[in-house]
Amino acid sequence: MIYTAIDTFYLSDDELENTPSRRDGIDAATETTLRIYGCDLIQESGILLRMPQAVMATGQVLFHRFYCKKSFARFHVKKVAASCLWLASKLEECPKKARQVIIVFHRVECRRENLPIEHLDPQSKEYSDLKVELSRTERHILKEMGFICHVEHPHKFISNYLATLESPPELTQEAWNLANDSLRTTLCVRFKSEVVACGVVYAAARRFHVPLPENPPWWKVFDADKSGIDEVCRVLAHLYSLPKAQYIPVCNDGDSFTFSSNKWNSQSQPDSKEVPKSSPSTVADTSNSKAPTAVANPESSGSKGVSITASDKVKDSKESDDESKSLPVDLEVREDLNMKSKTEQSKSRDRDRDRDRDRDRDRDRERERDKDRIKVRDRDRGDREEAERDRTKDRGRRSKDRAKDSGGHSEKSRHFSSRDRDYHSSSYSSREKDRYRHHPYA
Repeated sequence: MIYTAIDTFYLSDDELENTPSRRDGIDAATETTLRIYGCDLIQESGILLRMPQAVMATGQVLFHRFYCKKSFARFHVKKVAASCLWLASKLEECPKKARQVIIVFHRVECRRENLPIEHLDPQSKEYSDLKVELSRTERHILKEMGFICHVEHPHKFISNYLATLESPPELTQEAWNLANDSLRTTLCVRFKSEVVACGVVYAAARRFHVPLPENPPWWKVFDADKSGIDEVCRVLAHLYSLPKAQYIPVCNDGDSFTFSSNKWNSQSQPDSKEVPKSSPSTVADTSNSKAPTAVANPESSGSKGVSITASDKVKDSKESDDESKSLPVDLEVREDLNMKSKTEQSKSRDRDRDRDRDRDRDRDRERERDKDRIKVRDRDRGDREEAERDRTKDRGRRSKDRAKDSGGHSEKSRHFSSRDRDYHSSSYSSREKDRYRHHPYA
């Protein structure tokens, strides 16, 4: 059976003292400053991108792991920070587009470096180059990690530990903040998440003067040792004593997200080099160098010298005429371009106005159609209501007529029935009388 190490990326102190950056001549203070600077970029950009804290924490851990195997002199810290955040967003199932990551990192870098904030056009060549570099650096990170990017954070242990210790609720927030700050250091590649969680809990308890059980020691329950907790507290105290991290250029590659400023600087340098060629001092030097040759020529006072000067004057006049002719041509071309641009702008404005008018007309037509539909609906409803009223009136009339008809027939039937009853009774009595009258025994 094959076992794959998931969360075993931990280095010793000797290995951290002999990182690739140290072998390339970068001192410990510069490496620490660049690590903090890259983590700050990841944190600020993640907040602007509205990512959860888990994404930013994963990106910072990947950032530290990568620079434990590669040097700051060979891989640009800004590009690696952007690629780590982009990769972490995919690992934590909160993906963002490359365009969003590049634009946000460009804005954050301009703010931190006090540069003019310029719009980064997604259709420009600079943006396409940045996108290619982002994906390329992401492939480098995955290759160095061996595609094993599992990260276990100390945050998930903090709440359980504090609930077990029955600490006050304000201690939880303080320990959580310390855990976030610990990601700017190399604690995530030196100790396990349980040890870091115990260290931030101990530091938070000391800050709020909350006593923790020491007999028996509480850290032994959570598989931690006192030396590791003390080292975590020492590293956090050293982190808070440092000033705000600034970018230090140690990579041979240029700045990652500030193409505009580099372009202006690169364009201004050749112009400054070309200025001395046309400066008055150089012109005077050339004229002085030519003058001795003319004086040294013995025939310069004769007709040849006059002819030479005349030919020079003719050449100068021709050149001035050419320049004077070329200037009006340039002005005419510029005026034509300006006129064309103005006409194109006016045409575009007219088109926009026509589109707006057409949209307004379409909206008005739709509104009129809606009004007509509403009117037709109201009419139909009125007609239906009137028809229902007529039907109810007809039903009432019919019911009244039926009631009258049924009442008259009942009285007649009652009358005729009583008359018939009297008739039958009277006839019956007369028959009986006749029968008894003619009977012999009557």
